[in-house]
Amino acid sequence: MNVQQKKTVYFVRHGQSIHNGTPVFQSPDAPLSEQGVVQAQQIAERLAGVQFEVLISSPFPRAHQTAQAIADKTGHEIVLSDLFIECRKPSRLAGKPFTDEQAAELQQQYLRTIYKPGGRVADAENFDDIVTRADNALEFLSTRPESSLVVVTHGWFLRVIIARVMLGNQLTGANLKRFAELITIDNTGITVLDYRDAYEEDFVWRLITLNDRSHFAD
Repeated sequence: MNVQQKKTVYFVRHGQSIHNGTPVFQSPDAPLSEQGVVQAQQIAERLAGVQFEVLISSPFPRAHQTAQAIADKTGHEIVLSDLFIECRKPSRLAGKPFTDEQAAELQQQYLRTIYKPGGRVADAENFDDIVTRADNALEFLSTRPESSLVVVTHGWFLRVIIARVMLGNQLTGANLKRFAELITIDNTGITVLDYRDAYEEDFVWRLITLNDRSHFAD
């Protein structure tokens, strides 16, 4: 018999990247900015006071660097997983300025496939891809042996995970668009999910905290 284990997952968006603060389409290879390095150190200080068993990170440089700051402070090894990378845009967009007309049009084509099942643009993920990856990521976490985990990931993909947890099979492209517009996930903000049962309820993922930024308080 497979006994399900209660667990808490602390999701951390990476620190600010060099492209977060500039009007360009973010590249997967974008590293942390100077401010992002400071933010990574701040979140590392915050998590030094949290008891957790494993540190998982997207391999994208901005996430990996953030995770490394946490690892340096807490002594954890980093487990890299492609499940937690940012949603993949067309690779031709990487580093292009927002003012590039062809890039802007490609971005609009991409967004139409993100918010509506079935379409696809170039080598980008579409709605079905990112929802499936969110499901796989949650399954990966639920079946790990640890009861307390830290995951360094990306803002847009974290919105997809939250939307899937909150809406389940009722998640549509329109609902996802609404989540993307209204949910803020700041650089190094902490979002907490619990995987547990409740009175007369089965094990499910439950949203506990959204975008905690208290480590930035004066």
